[in-house]
Amino acid sequence: MGNKNKTISFRVNEDAFEALQAIAEERDISLSAVFRDYVDQLVEYDGRVEVVPETELQARTGGAGDEEDVSFPPTVEVPKRFIREHERLELEAEHLREQLDEYKGYVNDLQDRLEDEEEEVLLLDELDDEDEDEPYQLG
Repeated sequence: MGNKNKTISFRVNEDAFEALQAIAEERDISLSAVFRDYVDQLVEYDGRVEVVPETELQARTGGAGDEEDVSFPPTVEVPKRFIREHERLELEAEHLREQLDEYKGYVNDLQDRLEDEEEEVLLLDELDDEDEDEPYQLG
């Protein structure tokens, strides 16, 4: 089963809402995206995420000199082999979708022929003998 999106609803006071809107506008994203980003990070770091103003973050890290050690938002380096594997899987998925479309077309063609036949029994050997405009290849 695939992941299904769930909706979370809660209330905030007007000042907090306006502050969140300002954050979303500053980042040029929707308000929902602000929450999705926060929730994604919260899940990724097992609840060890704290939202603090940038000025307080600089004060906690010791000022501008330590900013190289602390990056926000946290970034993760992805190995090239992972990216290549992801691209390979995307290509394979595309190929499988194309095969599925071909199979569906073949099944639809067989169903159409079956509906057109007067007899209730249709022999597959007879289907192979007929000339086809577009041959189907399975496999």
